[in-house]
Amino acid sequence: MAKLPAFPGTSGRRDWRTAFDAIRKLMANGDDTTQVFRIMRALNVGNGPKNYARLIATVEGGRLASEHVELAERFSDRAFVRQFAPGTVGAAYRAFLETTGYSADGLVQVSKIDSDDQVAHPYAWFGRRVRDTHDIWHVLTGYKADESLGEACLVAFSYAQVGGLGWAFIGGAAALKSLSVTRNTLFARAVWEGYRNGRRARWISGEDYLALLAEPIESARARLGIVTPTAYLKAQHVLGAELASYLSARRDLAATPELAN
Repeated sequence: MAKLPAFPGTSGRRDWRTAFDAIRKLMANGDDTTQVFRIMRALNVGNGPKNYARLIATVEGGRLASEHVELAERFSDRAFVRQFAPGTVGAAYRAFLETTGYSADGLVQVSKIDSDDQVAHPYAWFGRRVRDTHDIWHVLTGYKADESLGEACLVAFSYAQVGGLGWAFIGGAAALKSLSVTRNTLFARAVWEGYRNGRRARWISGEDYLALLAEPIESARARLGIVTPTAYLKAQHVLGAELASYLSARRDLAATPELAN
């Protein structure tokens, strides 16, 4: 595979000071999504050229790169999301948005701390593509987005799929901290399973997402090689909602309902 040049203006060096500062803040409050993008910017050096080269190495990927669709714009269009039939990936994504209250626009706003993500460049476009499909990966894999466990597992899955040391840094930190918080290895084993499942699956970033959303979700999972995350489901069941979301400040509100009112 051809090696493409680095992102213009970048030093090619990882910023470990920023990464450690951000991971401390993220481990203190897993809802602080801003820290995720700080870590990605600090550690995912060279990741853009590598993944973009992989995309354009295929005819289908070349077409997607040429069309240069901004997925956040499509996913934020309610009429677009409403069109998908029951049982499809798109319908499952629509249900995800309705139940979580999340949105493609929300990720866009949080990610704006990273100016490189907003520039008109093919690598930045691919980075936005990974960002904008994150919640669809939640839908496809079955990892919940509103719990620490599900996010950590998807982070590990993402590292296996697209590389980037930032993903591994976050997943590893969450798994390591879970050993002392949960006093067992279930959380960490589920994160490791997420990585293995990501290695096993097809490269999802090369998919035509506008077509994928119209596919029956079980057929799409089978075609993409996305398997049932058994270790995750076991950890989720045994740990319960509080320990499965040990990084989230919102778990405290859930435990004390009167504080949420």
